[in-house]
Amino acid sequence: MSIFILDSNFFIQAHRINYPIDVALGFWNLVKSISIEGKIISIDKVKNEIYKNDDELKKWTENNLPSDFFKNTNQEIVLENYKKVILWADSKKDFYLQKAVNDFFESENADPWLVAFALSLSENCSIVTHEISEPNRKSKIKIPEVCNAFNVNYVNTIQMFRTINVTF
Repeated sequence: MSIFILDSNFFIQAHRINYPIDVALGFWNLVKSISIEGKIISIDKVKNEIYKNDDELKKWTENNLPSDFFKNTNQEIVLENYKKVILWADSKKDFYLQKAVNDFFESENADPWLVAFALSLSENCSIVTHEISEPNRKSKIKIPEVCNAFNVNYVNTIQMFRTINVTF
């Protein structure tokens, strides 16, 4: 079985744009169901990004996701992989704008932690993100570019649902 690790934008864009909690209950019930089945997880840094706002999304995640859904990144293997991801980004500072590198290095930015966590898993996994690859973009280090550098799979929400073979 493949594990899917959800980026913050999976939740935030769904809530704010595509699947508002008060309208698209089928989507949110499916997310709850597949989280209980262990098919999807996320990390503590994503939780922190979601919990910045005291809104319906925060309340929904508190009340509907398993207590172990957001995995701890303060593990030796994750920290070792985080260092590798940061060193990779640092090696690209001649390509990316300094602001992009600085933003990526922010300790609460979940993006490098997602890749580090994925590298730490022994099972097959994919990061689920709405970011798309833009290898020529210099103003932001995007998850797909980091994933490509480390051979980590990434998919969007619909690709994940198709792989899991679920509908809502």
